[in-house]
Amino acid sequence: MSRVAVVTSLGVEDPDNEWLFDALAEAGVHAELTVWDDPSVEWNHFDLVVIRSTWDYTARRSDFLAWAKGVRHLLNPFSVVAYSTDKHYLADLAKHGVAIIPSHFCDVGKKPRFFDGDFVVKPSVGAGSMDVARYGPAEHDAALAHVKALHATGRDVLIQPYVESVDALGERALIFIDGAYSHAMTKGAMLNVTELDRSRLYRRERMSVAVGESDAVAFARHVLEVKAFSHLLYARVDLVATKTGWEVMELELVEPSLFLTFEPAAATRLAEAIARRVA
Repeated sequence: MSRVAVVTSLGVEDPDNEWLFDALAEAGVHAELTVWDDPSVEWNHFDLVVIRSTWDYTARRSDFLAWAKGVRHLLNPFSVVAYSTDKHYLADLAKHGVAIIPSHFCDVGKKPRFFDGDFVVKPSVGAGSMDVARYGPAEHDAALAHVKALHATGRDVLIQPYVESVDALGERALIFIDGAYSHAMTKGAMLNVTELDRSRLYRRERMSVAVGESDAVAFARHVLEVKAFSHLLYARVDLVATKTGWEVMELELVEPSLFLTFEPAAATRLAEAIARRVA
């Protein structure tokens, strides 16, 4: 029987695990839940190492990349991990002609440029909506203090206009498994409550099943094709609707929630894709 490591962070409870492990067993794959920074794990003893819920990497990205680089048979692979764990990839996508949310990068030591109207300040390496805040046009001083606080911890900053359609329509999260479109979710607005209220439970409660619009699915597929990411075990493309069409909010290729509990058949598709890779 094939042996697969499903990689998480210490103390994380991923609700998708039950569905995924059951599906892997059905597919004839022996899976073990492992913690990425556990020094006792012998990674080379596994036929495949699948990153799933390593949600604490944002505070230790260099350590996480060093770990990922040293693991054979890693999915998604190290090159993708290095690319997708820093939101500077948005600038790269834009260079390739992909429509993204307008983005100003303010690296450590640089001065920020704020957008007119409401805007968002976030770390370029981050997960969920932690350390992210929305500001109005009269709140530049508070936004500047936020940027300085992030810089003080060595983190680069991303500044984007707040997309008003998120309040009414949310973000559209499009999930791909083994290169094929699987299912879609709607992510409700997260920044209308304080950060202290944005627990993982709150963020999950903001999720709902969606029917992926044909143009959104086609655009998301194009985003993956542009960077030759169509072959990946899994991918999630988060889009927002604007007056000119869909734009990329995030490209999640490392440890995105795939929301298997909302779409149990996707767990079977993911397990079968893993089984094919260890056959």
